[in-house]
Amino acid sequence: RADHRCSLELLNNATFLLENHVMQAEKAETPIKQIYFVVQTMLIDPENAPITRELYWHLSGCLHSTIQNPLLIKGLASADGFLKNQRYFDALKILRGLFEVEDMLIAKKSNEYKETNNRKEVA
Repeated sequence: RADHRCSLELLNNATFLLENHVMQAEKAETPIKQIYFVVQTMLIDPENAPITRELYWHLSGCLHSTIQNPLLIKGLASADGFLKNQRYFDALKILRGLFEVEDMLIAKKSNEYKETNNRKEVA
């Protein structure tokens, strides 16, 4: 940890994520964040990537079968393409960009649910 700006030169192959890009397991509370966590795991633990990749395709397939939002469909398809080519950093970047879209959809659904329940209570 550095208290001020510094340079870091890597002389070998090194895999690292910036601290603000690392997701803790307990923060993977939504489908996109769960997929992000799986891709992050492939990057951090390449020895187990084949097993983790199977989980990715399962989660991605389930999500593809349920989502209707064009931005999520396009973004997830893009992440799938990067994952096929083992471009994990690129997949993570795409998935991070989908967090806000997913959060907005969840908030919208939550509001619709509350409005529906309020109408039932009034009736």
